[in-house]
Amino acid sequence: MKARKASETLAITTKVVLPNDTNTLGNLFGGQLLAWMDVIASVSAHRHSRRVVVTASVNNVSFNSPIYHASIVTLEAKVSRAFNSSMEVFVDVFVEDHVTGNRSKSNEAIYTFVAVDQNGGPIQVPELTPETDEEKERYESALRRKQLSLILAGKMKPSDATELKALFMEE
Repeated sequence: MKARKASETLAITTKVVLPNDTNTLGNLFGGQLLAWMDVIASVSAHRHSRRVVVTASVNNVSFNSPIYHASIVTLEAKVSRAFNSSMEVFVDVFVEDHVTGNRSKSNEAIYTFVAVDQNGGPIQVPELTPETDEEKERYESALRRKQLSLILAGKMKPSDATELKALFMEE
């Protein structure tokens, strides 16, 4: 199975925040943003695996700033690391200034997807090759995040989490 470049997994979508997407303050519902992120992240995971993918977890969501009614929102998703059958996907959310067209990052999330076969069972995915500095940093930190989630789920002993231990054992 041939490794894929992280850039080959890029998925982008742009949305306009409509009245139905907002709460009584005129801000985008967090749940609506989560739904948009889940869809675009699944496209990225599919591009990497070329398989049906299912959401395994939403590992982290940061709602750093509100997104207002009528905002133009761009979501960019890219696989940060592939494991055996799972893929970690980063989603960056940008809001466009109506006047200048400048984009500012407002939110981000990390999702995990699993590629499945025709029976719904996990299936192996290709390795991922990071290229840019950001891709390399996210690739390296993905293993630490995976080890932490395995420890929290009781599926790994803390003593076996070599990448996490290395953070605390630096000389």
